[in-house]
Amino acid sequence: MEFKDKTVIITGASRGIGAEAARIFAAAGANVALLARSADSLASLAAEIGDRALALACDVADYASVEAAVQKTVARFGGLDVLINNAGVLKPIAPLAEADPADWAKVIDINTTGVFNGMRAVLPLMKQAGGGTILTVSSGAAHNALEGWSAYCTSKAGAAMLTTALDLEERNNGIRAMGLSPGTVATQMQRDIKASGVNPISELNWEDHIPADWPAKTLLWMCTSDADEYIGSEIKLRDEEIRKRAGLI
Repeated sequence: MEFKDKTVIITGASRGIGAEAARIFAAAGANVALLARSADSLASLAAEIGDRALALACDVADYASVEAAVQKTVARFGGLDVLINNAGVLKPIAPLAEADPADWAKVIDINTTGVFNGMRAVLPLMKQAGGGTILTVSSGAAHNALEGWSAYCTSKAGAAMLTTALDLEERNNGIRAMGLSPGTVATQMQRDIKASGVNPISELNWEDHIPADWPAKTLLWMCTSDADEYIGSEIKLRDEEIRKRAGLI
């Protein structure tokens, strides 16, 4: 993909992988719509990027909020080419027998329903335009249960299935659907995991985690034709071949 004047929506864009993706796509020439629950948290990033950035307060768990953000993006930039479903939360970290039901459900609302909401809001526009790319940040937790993470693991498994379902239904309409399992990334989430002391992931050292710009650069590569063979699947950033093709090593 030639990124100049293409438009990308990034959810969870206020920090971590989302913020790095915004910088990298904008540097490649794309317009970036930055979505997070508080527009205030996006202000400094939008100011850093400049006119190519649009900061939008959006709760991905609320379909009307997502749809409104998509409409504002198209009104500002004239179209939409890529959606990156990155917004996600981990807490509550708790055994099933102790987890607060409302907090547990909130993780599903953000991590799974939020992905559906993004897909549903952009699909009519992308199909009308002849196609588009929808990328979802997944996790190894989608495929392996971890103690204390029942909400997170379940929500990420649902998001991974949404990518598979989207590919099944819309590949022939020009939709490129893929997931990215980045491994452990040096973000605030890993600090929260470390502080919890629950399951083996909390025992990792900070230097064991990859920098946030690695998955961000991989997401950029996933939008190019070089990644077409992976359409419909989940790319694992632990794979050395993927790291080479994404230009990380």
